[in-house]
Amino acid sequence: MEMIGMILVALIPSTALIVLVYLFLKKQNEKEVNALSIQLKKERQTFFLEPRADAYQRIVLLMERITPHNLVMRIYSPELTVQQFQSKLLDAIRQEFDHNVAQQIFISSNMWDHVKKSKEETVKIVNIAAKSLGEDAKAMDLSAKIFEIISEVGELPTEITIKGLKEEFQRLF
Repeated sequence: MEMIGMILVALIPSTALIVLVYLFLKKQNEKEVNALSIQLKKERQTFFLEPRADAYQRIVLLMERITPHNLVMRIYSPELTVQQFQSKLLDAIRQEFDHNVAQQIFISSNMWDHVKKSKEETVKIVNIAAKSLGEDAKAMDLSAKIFEIISEVGELPTEITIKGLKEEFQRLF
């Protein structure tokens, strides 16, 4: 019995010491893992910072370029018929969008949905304006009709999307 008591007297403190060392090492390992995780996250953010910033800039530029009044001013040519001008406007929207489609990997899915909707709404504005005119109308008539429609809309989808992009970008940094 005395022998068991002596073994227990030696075993209990050594077991406690082993448990303490284990807990200390586990805590130390967790700190190192957390520090490494934080470091990797910072490196990843630094690596993707420039491409993400570029993507936001490019998408804002896309929205600016397909905003109806900017689009009309850039593409307008007085000798075109309504159908020709409509076609040129729609081609310009598609080209701008297609040129920037890869940027979606750097912005949120929600914002990319807004970008697509803004493009679709701009296409609708052009098509609605063109349908409301006769076949003998000129590019000037289509321009005037587009300006009339956008004056009634208030805040354009492209403008709303630009605000959203700016807000999302600010939240990232």
